[in-house]
Amino acid sequence: MVRVGLSKKIEENKEEKEHKLLESAFNLFTEKGVKNTSIQEIVDKAGVAKGTFYLYFKDKYDVQDYLIVKKSKQLFNDAVNKLSEKHIKDYKERIIFVIDYIIDEFIKNKLLLSFISKNLSWGIYNNKISSFIDDSSLLTLFTKDIKENNVNIKNPEVKLFMIIELVSSTVFTSITANKPLPIKEFKPYLYDEIRGMLSE
Repeated sequence: MVRVGLSKKIEENKEEKEHKLLESAFNLFTEKGVKNTSIQEIVDKAGVAKGTFYLYFKDKYDVQDYLIVKKSKQLFNDAVNKLSEKHIKDYKERIIFVIDYIIDEFIKNKLLLSFISKNLSWGIYNNKISSFIDDSSLLTLFTKDIKENNVNIKNPEVKLFMIIELVSSTVFTSITANKPLPIKEFKPYLYDEIRGMLSE
């Protein structure tokens, strides 16, 4: 009984240290940039020993990749949770709602947009692992909607990946550089394109 309690405490302590390292790294990366942040700064801010860092991560770029996956995945999950509060039946409009939610989050938080950069799809598809993250609620939802609406999309995973990649690259440029249009003017063009992709 004591051993079970002790191992649970050790596990909680490990999770807390990892959380502190990730929080510290994210704050420093968004303040100073990844290149200008040292591992020493990350561990100092987290209040852990430098050796602890290497128990969890290979280097600061490993942390960056992990955070991009985590933050983008959280955006998708938050958007899907908001969608569940709505009564949108059309499968295309459900995807548009999710995309619109994420774009609005990026507009509110440009630091997050800059950090994720054009890697939003990592929240569903992580090219570091080269496989789909099968617990993505958006991927599950999309696949279910396609089946329920008898939509003939040969590979829903690939189609969703293409949509997210389109959103990621064009929205980044639209929000950060107002090119080809400011984001509010650009949204209707983007959404028409997505609807077209989902009609094929």
